[in-house]
Amino acid sequence: MTNKYNLAALRRNKVTYALAETQVSEIKQRMLNWSKQFSILLFLDNNDFPSLHTGYECLLATGLAPVDNNVVTCKGDTDALTVLQELHDASRDWLFGHICYDYKNILEPKLQSGHPVKLDFPLLHFFIPETVCYIDKEQTALTIDTYKDADAIYNAITETSVETDASPIPKLNFRRVIDKDKYLDTIAQLRRHIADGDCYEINFCNEGYCEDVDVAPLTVFSALNKLSPAPFAAYYRLHDKYMLCTSPERYLHKAGNRITSQPMKGTARRDADAEKDQHAKDALRNSIKEQAENVMITDLVRNDLARCSEPSSVQVDELFGIYTFPQVHQMVSTVSGKLKATVPFTDAIRYSFPMGSMTGAPKYKVMQLVEEYEQSRRELFSGTVGYITPDGDFDFSVIIRSLFYNATSKYLCYQTGGAITYDSDAEQEWEETRLKAWALERIFS
Repeated sequence: MTNKYNLAALRRNKVTYALAETQVSEIKQRMLNWSKQFSILLFLDNNDFPSLHTGYECLLATGLAPVDNNVVTCKGDTDALTVLQELHDASRDWLFGHICYDYKNILEPKLQSGHPVKLDFPLLHFFIPETVCYIDKEQTALTIDTYKDADAIYNAITETSVETDASPIPKLNFRRVIDKDKYLDTIAQLRRHIADGDCYEINFCNEGYCEDVDVAPLTVFSALNKLSPAPFAAYYRLHDKYMLCTSPERYLHKAGNRITSQPMKGTARRDADAEKDQHAKDALRNSIKEQAENVMITDLVRNDLARCSEPSSVQVDELFGIYTFPQVHQMVSTVSGKLKATVPFTDAIRYSFPMGSMTGAPKYKVMQLVEEYEQSRRELFSGTVGYITPDGDFDFSVIIRSLFYNATSKYLCYQTGGAITYDSDAEQEWEETRLKAWALERIFS
């Protein structure tokens, strides 16, 4: 395997630098500003959210490692997960990257995606970075793990200005692919599919977009991350393609042989009045409809993880947990299992992707219905982004609450949606999608 990949006989230089508590937010911004020189980078920010599964407060991966094979990418029909596993087995190095929702067509060859490609992210893309910088979850140290000079990089970061790019954020009016009347009519059709027994729940999404616009992606991300901090915020650049993400949802985490997924289903809008906000939170916790949506996806995730876990090891660690974010309260459940010792870690992805919270149940049928009723290709939206450590642990998020930008075509877009059940009220579902869209659109107003 090592001969196949012909990895260079190089070693990373790893140095840890102490941080004062007051330095953390400042050093994050310096890291981001320093990273602008790279055409490939991924910045992941936990934004100080507490979690049992969080390994780092933030990570930054930049550039390509100086080895013969430093990228796994898929734009056709290749089973790139197998290649990804082989590369990790051979390199035992960091890997950062993404999987598009439409990779479903590789995992289930009878599925297809017929809507036009607008952003052009590869179906799957992972890279071994030249440099990885990370702040530990205790926020006491910055570690630089690089094929270059760690001290030189540290000095360059600390000497980089903390000021964000002065480029103004343009005022934009987003258009929607599906207007309100069409949306309401589609919800009625989906409820008929549920009544006919085709499915129990389906995640239905709509695209908002602007054409021929010039934006400074890092400026927009910094504004977005400030207004809507989330535990899975991400700034991703792959040449001329960008993702600016404020996701609150974990897709899949691995630590040792334990794999964990945290499906999120159930949303309530925050209120500026503390008493009304608590009422909204309590109403979400006690909502039979929201619990029904959540438990169906939790059960689907439990079955997905069982395909690659030791018998009887899959368990629901938390059911209907309520978590609070700047704009919304969310209902989150936690499912975990013990990965079989005989399977590669990529099987945990293979048997659970796309994540159930972004499809519905039963998964195969609703993916067919998504293709039939949605009017846009999802591409990177509702896919996943994250990292794999040299030891084979990983953490991947659900790509939601995100803006996507192709700097060549100047196309800017997002998608928002929600879970549709038979009890769904179409007007309320429309308002939920608009609430999620508002959190993204308002920085352009």
